[in-house]
Amino acid sequence: MDEQSPIAATLAQVGPRLRRIRAQRGVTLSALAEATGISKSTLSRLESGQRRPSLELLLPIAQAHQVPLDELVGAPEVGDPRIRLRPRVHKGRTTISLSAQPGGLQAWKSIIPADQNRPEPVTHEGYEWLYVLSGRLRLILADHDLIMGPGEAAEFDTRLPHWFGPAGDSPVEILNLFGPQGERVHVRAKPRSRTDPAPAPH
Repeated sequence: MDEQSPIAATLAQVGPRLRRIRAQRGVTLSALAEATGISKSTLSRLESGQRRPSLELLLPIAQAHQVPLDELVGAPEVGDPRIRLRPRVHKGRTTISLSAQPGGLQAWKSIIPADQNRPEPVTHEGYEWLYVLSGRLRLILADHDLIMGPGEAAEFDTRLPHWFGPAGDSPVEILNLFGPQGERVHVRAKPRSRTDPAPAPH
């Protein structure tokens, strides 16, 4: 293989990338070897560039770090305009970030399984909006206990004790918007009001 080819250049960056990802997670070579079944010496040579990366080596490492394979390889996406959304699972809830930049107003999609139905109200700074896509959502907000269905939305100050989860024995899918305290959604376009027809004469 031509050492100056794009493929060779990409492979040359795999080792440093593997070392950086492992360091960011605070994982030792010994711990990674135990998690992947790959010997510590092989992992060390892979990170230093002395061992050429292969699918058999990279797959278990990606699984151990819980990252997509392309994040380890760092291969550029050519000619594909699609946005690759990466689901995250936190406390049993699957979330998909829809925001391109950190800070400010954040948007994400949440899928909450049916077993995540025990209310545990929390409080924190911020303001939140919820929109139910499918299923039935139970929203507890201070002294209110509400059931929401598809197409219904709610907004509230997160300094109030709040919790939301599935209502019933089915998962619920929602869109979330969250902003810092004082951040509000500004509606700039509203549908034109229609004049009701005059009532028919009696």
